[in-house]
Amino acid sequence: MMENSIASLSRMDRKKKPQKPKKSWKKPLLIAFSVLILLGGLGFVFRKDLVLLGFKLFASDTVKDVLDESFKPVGDAEEEPVVKHTDPFSLLLLGIDQRDNEPSRSDTIIYSVVRPEDNKVLLLSIPRDSYTEIVGRDVKSKINSAYAHGEAKMAIDTVEQLLQNKVDFYAAINFNGLKDIVDAVGGVELPIKKDIENKLKSHEKLFVAANKPIYNGEEALGYVRYREDSDFNRTMRQRIFLSAFMNRALEVKNLTKIPDVIKIAGSNFTTNMNSDFIIDFAEMLYMKDSIPAISNYMLKGDGAMRSGTWYYDLSESDLEYARGMIASWLDPNAETVIEPESTDETGATDKS
Repeated sequence: MMENSIASLSRMDRKKKPQKPKKSWKKPLLIAFSVLILLGGLGFVFRKDLVLLGFKLFASDTVKDVLDESFKPVGDAEEEPVVKHTDPFSLLLLGIDQRDNEPSRSDTIIYSVVRPEDNKVLLLSIPRDSYTEIVGRDVKSKINSAYAHGEAKMAIDTVEQLLQNKVDFYAAINFNGLKDIVDAVGGVELPIKKDIENKLKSHEKLFVAANKPIYNGEEALGYVRYREDSDFNRTMRQRIFLSAFMNRALEVKNLTKIPDVIKIAGSNFTTNMNSDFIIDFAEMLYMKDSIPAISNYMLKGDGAMRSGTWYYDLSESDLEYARGMIASWLDPNAETVIEPESTDETGATDKS
């Protein structure tokens, strides 16, 4: 393959006028990298190929080492689910917001279903204050307390009972590492049109100025942590941040920083997905013709006070709808899946 790539470049050099790349050049990694160095501005044409090449050159060994260290089974490692990276699978995403004056709770809870063959992802957000039975404690409380009392195991069991669908894998990410990760890629672009500020005395001080071209790690953390509007808006901000960060991290100039980013993330990340599964799945996604189509959904309900504490009572009819939707996404034989019904202002589908 190397000889063919060099021969192709030699033929290009002998031609007087450059020609547009043919469709058959869609995935020639070495050629794409050489053209980027020689012609600079054409690099964006080969964006996907360069990202995969950068991963191969700079990060493959680092990724596996870090992921192996981040592996944390829920129970016996031999009893962990066996899932092919091409089959539909569910992944419980837990954003752990550990602060000095609060217990370690999962303030972000997203039940996701990935359909690799269809290149589709469902992200179902569960409000952190949702009132439900905490499996293993025999009490009803806020769902984010499950992680505080029983870490991933109790969180998984509680979500499985609530949604009546399996959780194949989990990934818990501590927000404390977000600052360093964002700074490692030179900040992120965020669509902040109005100053963000905590005004309640019971909340820690937080201020993020509007209309800045780039936001650093501290500001990005404030953006995703801000909680004085609604769970829906907070979840929406987290989705916006994830998209903005991925765009920034995949810029050509940041490819050499991939190992540093992965090392920072690894120290704040645990999962029961083994490294081979993650790497095989990631490489398969890179070879797709487009990025995965993401559908977003947030469980509906109403606020209620109990003994001076605010809870979120989930709608039973909405829960039934969500359970059926998840089941259709997890069905490997389903030709079509149930999609969320409406769209929010971010352009992502959302029924809330």
